Amino acid sequence: MKSSANNETFSKVKKEIYVFLFDGYSDWEISFLTPEINRSEKFGLVYFSKNGNVITSMGGLQVKPTTSLNNIKAEEVDFLILPGGTTWDKGENKEIEHLTLELFETGKSIAAICAATSFLGQLGILNNLKHTSNDLGYLKAIATNYCGDQNYLNSLAVTDKNIITAKGIAPIEFAREVFRKTELKSDDEIEKWFQLFKNGIWSE
Repeated sequence: MKSSANNETFSKVKKEIYVFLFDGYSDWEISFLTPEINRSEKFGLVYFSKNGNVITSMGGLQVKPTTSLNNIKAEEVDFLILPGGTTWDKGENKEIEHLTLELFETGKSIAAICAATSFLGQLGILNNLKHTSNDLGYLKAIATNYCGDQNYLNSLAVTDKNIITAKGIAPIEFAREVFRKTELKSDDEIEKWFQLFKNGIWSE
């Protein structure tokens, strides 16, 4: 009984990292970070979609999300991860605008990669923060409300305050920024992980 109670207490203090899934999401862009989060005892990993139904990734992977958007309360979300996909370019996925803005306004962390950065740009979230995207011209063309040119950095991944952005070609850099922000591992462990997956170098 004591052990069960301790486990229950521990589970309640876990921070919850939510990953938004949708038909056509770029599965490889989150494939480096989710396994490390999933096996951590510090965090719970929750996958959600608009309605909780099975979705199909760009690679044809069928996934049954943990829950649906309607079941999510912003106060339960500690970190939101937004993978890329052409759906963003079409101005879709608008159903998560309210949740995203509420999280941003309350200081919760949000990480977006590839086309998902245009979603943050369209919401005005990037205007006063250092950020990156696939390209500045791309970001301006897709996110018509975006006016943060002066804060754009041509970097693979950028973190400013609670917002992480990354180019679509940088899933490993994206993961590293998420690990740093969540303090998933020590700085030394994160750097060892990065060197292994990026450059094939492992050091004891």
